[in-house]
Amino acid sequence: MKKIALLGATGSIGVRTLEVVRAHPDQYAIVALSAGRNAALLLEQIASFRPLAVAVLEPSVAAQVASRLPKEDAPQILVGMDGFVRLATREDVDTVISAMTGAAGLLPTYEAIRAGKHVALANKETMVMAGALVMAEARKRGVSILPIDSEHSAVLQSLRGHPREDLKRVILTASGGPFRDIPLEEMEYVTADQALRHPNWEMGRKITVDSATLMNKGLEVIEAKWLFDLKMDQIDILIHPQSIVHSMVEYKDGSVIAQMGIPDMTIPIAYALSYPRHLDNALAPLDLKKVGTLSFKSPDLNRFRCLKLALDAATAGASMPAVLNGANEIAVDAFLAGRIGFLDIPDLIEETMHAHVPLPVESIEAVMASDRWARDRASEILNRRFT
Repeated sequence: MKKIALLGATGSIGVRTLEVVRAHPDQYAIVALSAGRNAALLLEQIASFRPLAVAVLEPSVAAQVASRLPKEDAPQILVGMDGFVRLATREDVDTVISAMTGAAGLLPTYEAIRAGKHVALANKETMVMAGALVMAEARKRGVSILPIDSEHSAVLQSLRGHPREDLKRVILTASGGPFRDIPLEEMEYVTADQALRHPNWEMGRKITVDSATLMNKGLEVIEAKWLFDLKMDQIDILIHPQSIVHSMVEYKDGSVIAQMGIPDMTIPIAYALSYPRHLDNALAPLDLKKVGTLSFKSPDLNRFRCLKLALDAATAGASMPAVLNGANEIAVDAFLAGRIGFLDIPDLIEETMHAHVPLPVESIEAVMASDRWARDRASEILNRRFT
């Protein structure tokens, strides 16, 4: 039985993960849960899964949770980043599911690896910001990092049984989001509500906006580079509106292996937990007759400037991906708050990147310093240009 610490339990990935655990109680046990501010949902999860410990973002949330728990058999309650790290490094945990949103997931995930825990990774920012450090530590500790992203799960499945030296390239697919077909001039006026209506996937607010800008696909390119030890010229992207082919691997003889399935995160979550096995589920099967046509095209980098910025950051390397990510988080928050427009997101990121001189990334502390610099610079630009 795998003993799990779930980081980000109240987010969309966390909720789906608990559904998988509930369906397979003989295989998985929840030892610890972390959440941000959603005390009500966390309390429901505590009642259902009876973890030994929980961690929340703020003392006020901890007090709210504590006040509503029974005095007997209540879990230990921890607070803040220190609490998240303590959950991820518990001796009675063997698997950490990293599903926190944004850069906040980096330190707990890294410390989990250092503590010898296997990681199921949904927090792509960990790889974007510190991929080289994270993979080196995983090799040193002999632990696995299994992706939860549907695209990387597809690549993992398409690589099985094939010699790595035969690989030619990886093809990541993208739905294109809600604005893939509207005229570019109309994108200036789209609202946060429109950006949050993803046509195929149900996700959190931040990742849904990233999918609308295609920043998410850029972050996935960087993640794939580190997860699968690829060069940038071995990674391509195709817009695939149907979200049925989750990604593909091409081999040097021209063979292309694709992984297909309905667009539901239950499948890659379960695969990361059960690897290399496939678990039963209650989802409707893929019916290609109903799907009909599967279409593919190259992304327009003029339309999706965030994707180009991510590719530029990946090429620059060093601290630039961490700066890209930090600036993007500031920009997305500002867009969701109504402070900037949709097309201002890449403007803010680009100006931040142009102000940065890439620095070597030789420690987690250096990564976090670059992240802080990016957030400070992006916030300064935001306040100067948009207030």
